[in-house]
Amino acid sequence: MAARGLGDRLNTGLALTLYSLPSFWLGLLLISTLSVGIGPVPGLFPTGGMESGGEEGFAYVVDVAHHLVLPVMTLVAVEYGQTLLVTRSALLDEMGGDYLTTARAKGLRDDLVRRRHAVPNALLPTMTLVFVNLGRTVAGVILVETVFSWPGLGGLFYQALSVPDLPLVQGLFLVFAGAVIVMNTLADLLYPLFDPRVGR
Repeated sequence: MAARGLGDRLNTGLALTLYSLPSFWLGLLLISTLSVGIGPVPGLFPTGGMESGGEEGFAYVVDVAHHLVLPVMTLVAVEYGQTLLVTRSALLDEMGGDYLTTARAKGLRDDLVRRRHAVPNALLPTMTLVFVNLGRTVAGVILVETVFSWPGLGGLFYQALSVPDLPLVQGLFLVFAGAVIVMNTLADLLYPLFDPRVGR
């Protein structure tokens, strides 16, 4: 496996950079560059909120999608870095396995060995990470929703802490915990599809 090729170095450097950025700072950076604009580059997206108001039907859907671009870019960029680093590490660990040496000795090409044998085993920690992050996203990403003034559970949690409204905070904690538990359960149920040994 060409673990030190140019593409691998570029992807790893990008992943390390994105993973090290705080999500709220990345959100502010995207607002200052893509919403406000820099020099001759005009602002392309709204700075915050869920909608501009006054739109109906398909125009409303387009308006909400336009407001979603920057928050989604912020979330995806941070999670991309983390997911790529975990997947790369797991795949490099698998590539040194004896069962892969045996598969190569049987005449399988390196790309087939990687795709059929190494990748399914390396996907287990990645799948766990993806589902945990999905649970966190369903629960509400407080900092990103606050930066973009998005009316989600994270923003509601921030308002409840500011008041403070303790019953609402407790209820939201229950929802957050339930979302993470459900996503972890789904990950456990899907493990046998990637690695039949798990179901034995």
